[in-house]
Amino acid sequence: PGQAPAMIVSMFQILLELPETSSIKDKRRIVKSIKDRLTRSFKVSCAETDLQDSLRFAQLGAALVSNSAEYGEMVMHKALGVIERDFSLRVHDSQVASERFD
Repeated sequence: PGQAPAMIVSMFQILLELPETSSIKDKRRIVKSIKDRLTRSFKVSCAETDLQDSLRFAQLGAALVSNSAEYGEMVMHKALGVIERDFSLRVHDSQVASERFD
């Protein structure tokens, strides 16, 4: 039998400032909108990973399983582009990485 193909998990982490939020409820609505959009458009798993109690800041993470780091990271960069382009926020930091599992 041949060697099984590797499983690649590509992911991003992003720190966002939401300057127009006026309440935690408003922030949660925006974060949910971002997560839903990424899940629907890019088929990624997405979660708010930190700063849940902060009014103006959110940290999100997303992940995608594939057999190609290049493909996975391309999807992650496209997803980050949608966040930056389509939502009223500031990106303070973002990181994209892939892990290989043999």
